[in-house]
Amino acid sequence: EPAILETEDLDRQGMFMGGGVDPDTISLASVTAVTTNVSNKSKPDIKMEPSSGRPVDYQVSVTVIEARQLVGLNMDPMVCVEIGEDKKYTSMKESTNCPYYNEYFVFDFHVPPDVMFDKILKVSVVHSKNLLRSGTLVGSFKMDVGTIYSQPHQFYHKWALLSDPDDITAGCKGYVKCDIAVVAKGDTIKTPHKANESEEDDIDNLLLPEGVPAERQWARYYLKIYRAEGLPRMNTSIMANVKKAFIGENKDLVDPYVQVQFAGQKGKTSVQKSCYEPIWNEQIVFTEMFPPLCKRIKIQLRDSDKVNDVAIGTHFLDLRKISNDGDKFLPTLGPAWVNMYGSTRTYTLMDEYQELNDGLGEGVSFRARLLISLGMELLDTSSPEITSSTDVQMEGIPNISEIATGKVEEFFLFSSFLEATMVDRKIGDKPIHFEVTIYYGNENDGVVKPKTKGKKGDGDEEETELINNSSEEEMDDDGDLQSVATTPPMKPVITDNYFHLPYFERKPCIYIKSWWQDQRRRLYNANIIDNIADKLDGLNDVQEIIKTEKAYPERRLRGVLEELSQGCQFLSLANKDQSQSGRTKLDKERLKLCLSEVEAIGQQAKTMRSQVKKSTVRDKLKLAQNFLSKLRFLAEEPQHSVPDVFIWMISNGKRIAYARVPSKDILYSSIYEEKGKDCGKVKTIFLRIPGKKGFGPAGWTVQSKIEIYLWLGLSRQRKDYLSGLPNGFEENKLSRGPGLPASPPISLTYMKQIFQLRVHMYQARSLFAADSTGLSDPFARVFFSSQSQVTEVLAETLCPTWDQLLVFENVELFGEASELRDDPPIIVIELYDQDTGKADFMGRTFAKPVVKMADEHYGPPRFPPQLEYYQIYRGNCTAGEMLAAFELLQIGPNGKADLPPIDGPTDIDRGPILPVPLGIRPVLSKYRIEVLFWGLRDLKRVNLAQVDRPRVDIECAGKGVQSALISNYRKNPNFSTLVKWFEVDLPENELLHPPLNIRVVDCRAFGRYTLVGSHAVTTLRKFIYRGAEKQANNWSTTEIIVVSMDSEPSFKKVETVVKLDCGSDAVVKVEDDDKDGKGKKKKRKKGDEMEEEELDESMLDWWSKYFASIETLTEQVYPKELESDFGNFEDWLHSFNLYRGKAGDDDDQNVTDEDRIVGKFKGSLCMYKVSDDMPRDMNFDSNMGMFNNIPSNDPINVLVRIYVIRATDLHPADINGKADPYIAIKLGKTEIKDKENYISKQLNPLFGSFDVEATFPMDSTLTVSIYDWDLVGTDDLIGETKIDLENRFYSKHRATCGITRAYAHGYNVWRDPMKPTHILAKLCKDGKLDGPHYGPAGRVKVENRVFMAPTEIEDENLKKQTDEHLALTVLNHWEEIPRAGCKLVPEHVETRPLLHPDKPGIEQGRIEMWVDMFPKDMTAPGPALDISPRKPKFELRVIIWNTDEVVLEDDDIFTGEKSSDIFVRWLKGQQEDKQDTDVHYHSITGEGNFNWRFIYPFDYLMAEEKIVISKKESMFAWDETEYKIPARLNLQVWDADHFSADDFLAIELDLNRFPRGAKTPKQCTIEMVTNEGEMPMVSIFKQKRIKGWWPFVARNEDDEFELTGKVEAELHLLTGEEAEKSPVGDGRNEPEPLEKPRPDVALLWFLIPFKAVKRLVCDQYRWLTIKIVTALLLLAIFALFIYNMPGYMVKKMLGA
Repeated sequence: EPAILETEDLDRQGMFMGGGVDPDTISLASVTAVTTNVSNKSKPDIKMEPSSGRPVDYQVSVTVIEARQLVGLNMDPMVCVEIGEDKKYTSMKESTNCPYYNEYFVFDFHVPPDVMFDKILKVSVVHSKNLLRSGTLVGSFKMDVGTIYSQPHQFYHKWALLSDPDDITAGCKGYVKCDIAVVAKGDTIKTPHKANESEEDDIDNLLLPEGVPAERQWARYYLKIYRAEGLPRMNTSIMANVKKAFIGENKDLVDPYVQVQFAGQKGKTSVQKSCYEPIWNEQIVFTEMFPPLCKRIKIQLRDSDKVNDVAIGTHFLDLRKISNDGDKFLPTLGPAWVNMYGSTRTYTLMDEYQELNDGLGEGVSFRARLLISLGMELLDTSSPEITSSTDVQMEGIPNISEIATGKVEEFFLFSSFLEATMVDRKIGDKPIHFEVTIYYGNENDGVVKPKTKGKKGDGDEEETELINNSSEEEMDDDGDLQSVATTPPMKPVITDNYFHLPYFERKPCIYIKSWWQDQRRRLYNANIIDNIADKLDGLNDVQEIIKTEKAYPERRLRGVLEELSQGCQFLSLANKDQSQSGRTKLDKERLKLCLSEVEAIGQQAKTMRSQVKKSTVRDKLKLAQNFLSKLRFLAEEPQHSVPDVFIWMISNGKRIAYARVPSKDILYSSIYEEKGKDCGKVKTIFLRIPGKKGFGPAGWTVQSKIEIYLWLGLSRQRKDYLSGLPNGFEENKLSRGPGLPASPPISLTYMKQIFQLRVHMYQARSLFAADSTGLSDPFARVFFSSQSQVTEVLAETLCPTWDQLLVFENVELFGEASELRDDPPIIVIELYDQDTGKADFMGRTFAKPVVKMADEHYGPPRFPPQLEYYQIYRGNCTAGEMLAAFELLQIGPNGKADLPPIDGPTDIDRGPILPVPLGIRPVLSKYRIEVLFWGLRDLKRVNLAQVDRPRVDIECAGKGVQSALISNYRKNPNFSTLVKWFEVDLPENELLHPPLNIRVVDCRAFGRYTLVGSHAVTTLRKFIYRGAEKQANNWSTTEIIVVSMDSEPSFKKVETVVKLDCGSDAVVKVEDDDKDGKGKKKKRKKGDEMEEEELDESMLDWWSKYFASIETLTEQVYPKELESDFGNFEDWLHSFNLYRGKAGDDDDQNVTDEDRIVGKFKGSLCMYKVSDDMPRDMNFDSNMGMFNNIPSNDPINVLVRIYVIRATDLHPADINGKADPYIAIKLGKTEIKDKENYISKQLNPLFGSFDVEATFPMDSTLTVSIYDWDLVGTDDLIGETKIDLENRFYSKHRATCGITRAYAHGYNVWRDPMKPTHILAKLCKDGKLDGPHYGPAGRVKVENRVFMAPTEIEDENLKKQTDEHLALTVLNHWEEIPRAGCKLVPEHVETRPLLHPDKPGIEQGRIEMWVDMFPKDMTAPGPALDISPRKPKFELRVIIWNTDEVVLEDDDIFTGEKSSDIFVRWLKGQQEDKQDTDVHYHSITGEGNFNWRFIYPFDYLMAEEKIVISKKESMFAWDETEYKIPARLNLQVWDADHFSADDFLAIELDLNRFPRGAKTPKQCTIEMVTNEGEMPMVSIFKQKRIKGWWPFVARNEDDEFELTGKVEAELHLLTGEEAEKSPVGDGRNEPEPLEKPRPDVALLWFLIPFKAVKRLVCDQYRWLTIKIVTALLLLAIFALFIYNMPGYMVKKMLGA
């Protein structure tokens, strides 16, 4: 990608170019679209190092906040968070279904991205876990880490829905509310704005990615695995012989099976013993929700072995590619073959590239292919026959027909090596040959054709019978054509720094026949879409045009969109040959999807084209880039056909380097749109080292660069295979017997074309620092074809200006003339650092020359070529930019006479070195550069000696200036002379300006100088002074502008908040009709009663204001550092970091740069063109140049007051997952460690304020760190943040003390010793402004702006007139003042990330703070604000009067009646605080009378609405830990069982907003809980006393709420003082006892059964009893009759 040039805002450019008029409005011509292909061919972007598979640092942080609606009785839940193998548990909460945790966990990983994103994050709730038992799982939720990362890295305050994996019919098992964030090194996470609580508490706010429906269904995923083929031969010759000796036969040495992983579950097929072509015919069934929150299914072919069970190959199925939620097709695939790639096929016992077989990194050879298909069905969980567990199952399936995957065809692959250069010298000069394989052609396997052709060899290839079915005449009649898969070995020849192979006239060729199912259609469709996507390559041009500020980027963008919308029509081709065998459901669905998507893109492009205006170019460019990524995604085909082609360089039998060419890129089709982009073309390929060895510096050297021609197609299309080759060759064939057709050529003999290459190397900038001084001695080496040349070496610089022309004579190129012109070979430029002995590699870039054929004219628009910036890469990191131009000129029949002459500047005599010629080198003009020298800061030691007498040298384009010497750095690090200047010749084009170098040297004894550090200012654009007349000065000084305050809603809103929240302290009168913001909210809360109530004054403190400002989003709380909103406070004083030492070789260079910083230079630059009529500004001071109005830089004493409010989400430092943080502050020599006041086991601690005295400039950097206190051993640093106070102090934004919104007293007091009127007067004086003039009726005028504001202030209930408000209003709107205006820093809190030097780039937490600075020479400021939160003490008294309609559970032993023994328990937060009433035994109607009082004292944080509890974590804990829990009252009705565990029903009331109790039990309904929105809500903190009936609810089997009881209670809240004055007893004790509910006898529980019987018999069931007794009597009589009858009968008969 081209070098990145900083652009200022584009509107300013408009003014440079055309006086600020929008060109779109001028001419119709400008609306034309430019469709010519200026596509930037000159900058091929080839990153050498493989980026996949390289481990990266990741941090996953999970906050478990609370759980709700957990299903189960009497549970003690805890939450387990598990990522991969790591598990962490929260603490256990006892007997509750809605536990509150607020616990924070951090997991650190160092793995490759693919591994990280496939890890499964699982949140599960377990209950009753203890040391002995593992607990029972309530429910779990899982999602892969990649899903979280692809959201903007996080989910915030979302509810995860738990389901039970063993019982899928059960539905929801509860919810867990959590925050999850995944960050890699260098990612930032936005802290989401804290929305109002009710929205977060809404359980509909589920933890799901966007676009996933909340109701997910269960589904079955069926992965069918049929068979595999092409497995690598595992038998090493020795092993095979040993086995043969023992067993007596030679069996296949592999026992393959397939293992599938999906959503954290594993399934595997059976093992097929000793089989290279295993057939399984099995399916693996997963049961998982749909859509699944796991993106990939991992299919791995493994070799089963007792000792060494290894992967043979791995394939990932990406569900996003085989399903679509838009057009609603469920995941489906195949039956189709998927190809697996991995390490080389040569078998060794220790495979050095084994990780490639596990799917890490890019595979370097074909391993096997697997025939699979995937289907899915949604389950209807209500149907009875469904098995409810989610375990993976394996079943057999019927065989698949042979032709299901398509008809087998013979494919032909031809390739010719035209050139092999840049072969790495390390390989040695043994003979080298190349091998090309497409699985066939592999040296080890011996390529064998399918059996039926009667081919010699053991015929162990696959698709045999299939070939019989195909009709004979299609087969090529080339009989027994043997494939040639390797080039003949050759000895390499030296080119400068590399070898090349002498393929001069004779170019070796290879050709391979192979047999595959004919699924070309899939590849054709991918090529069509790729082709459309390539139309968007022009977007790079548009970016380049914007970057280099050329005219009309919008025209080029229109052109690109035009081409795109035209290109989108070709997709209709994809509809051809529908009938083909082997088409799968996925093929059809994908075709539909692609057609509709591409058509949509075409339509959008069409409409967008007409909307592109100069002003919207950037946004439209973004949209167009989205099109590009969408098209590339559509082009990836999940069902493979022909495998990729691998090219290997083999030296002396050893495989050195490879390249992988996707088969679709070289696939032939007669239709241009379907043809692969490299088919039948000469392509430059760079070979790479395989596997992990290619990481790091080893992978940076080019192993070899080859120019290769490739063609792949069906054998029967073979007649065209040479047509793309450059003309002018003769084929050399193997002679075969007479009468046989000729075979393809084994080499080509070429006629050559001669060119001259001119390389114009002008300069480079921001190069890599390769020496320990932090500089380099760079030179460039240019490679083209088999030649190379070097520039001269320039010593000690990172920004060399070579200004040199390199001419390559007699370059021989082979190729089609027209193709060479449009797509010339690549030029490689490598930069080295000259050291004694050897040169160090510093980076590489690629370029393509502009080509002139002999018959073309040398002139515009293409010649002479323009200088362009090329991005230099070192590995995958950018390492500077190079400014150069390249031209390639064909030498015609007349020889060199026709070439354009080289006209360089003749005045320089540089010997043999030619300078860059005139038409190409930039035009120069004279500039003056003024430098402001302010001072040096934080200089580190150099060679163990401290820096004592530093000096700064500034150099630009060979000219420069030196600062004054600082005589004693430790005493005063500022310079005595502030401004110096020098003149220099620079290019007119600002983009070509050379960098400016700042170097600091230390003057040691005897005139020795040591380099301390250096800094290169790469772009001088922000320092160019554009005269005042250029600035858009649209203020005329005559008219008066009244600044009305209504236009600023946020201002108004804050005033309102102040009025509502700050009690009666100081109410600013703001006429405000709509009580927006808080006003409405309050009214809504109170429901019916509209009586306005005064907030209790004593309740308010600084925190109330802080939380109010977070809610109303006023700008007082910055979510990031303050600097970032105010341009680092570099409005006139800039800081330049000084670097020294070698740059790190880590792949992530911004890290190691931190360690290289050896100090800072503070100053500024200003440059402008020198012209004779230079307008002298009226206030132009000759000494100070352009830098006037600058304060003096003498030392100044300052009181620094640091308010550290709190830290959030600290990285846990102790084993228990918590930390014991305390603050350490360092400023200059002062260091404060607040170790005594550490805060136990807290990751979100609150701190306080600290005062430090400092002297600028010596103490200018403030470091605030948080350490973790440890009882034993040293304390660990958790993280730190650094603030440059000096820039803040001197900034025009006035960052010394924030300007409040209102002038007031109390906790909202004005903190600055200067009153607003003084500040305003000073600002006007410094800015040479007219004013301030205070007028009557609250008006004030500054320059030509008039501000209005109220002037009365209520102060301690006295009204007095003052101008302070007026002044303050002006200060709050200072940015509207002409010329001198800029935004002043308001009263604020900034949020700064805490970083740890060992884990660069990953936040370790955040800290909220602000800093006030007061100069000592002014009046002293007042005392510091108290920001410690007040915890007012409260006492809550709850009287339980009665319960009613409680659901009865127990069966009475005697009567079988339902009854319960009821008692009421209440919980406040923690289990330890439970209090129970006495028991009401054998309640039969569910009625219970208690008259029982609970008492609960607690500390309460008004502002956060949280209760604070301090308690020891465990008996071994050193000290108490503070917890914050929401103020919720939890009442439970229990059934007291003497023998079994108690059961309970519960209700939870949030004391801040709960429904008002009903007056009678009848009115108490379930709606009070389920339908909260419409109920009148009350807060106990306002009402103080409430009595009523509340319902108990529970969830029934269908997951709906049902009413399970009612309780009559009275809540009474008192403050701590009131409670002391009127004490009461708990239970029914003194003082103020409650009367007993009923006679004592009720409590003799053993009498109860008799009473119950009496009641039953006499009252309830009287008639039933009588009926039963009568029936019993009758029965007895009947029984007697039966018993006696036989005796009587006998007596009667015998007449006895």
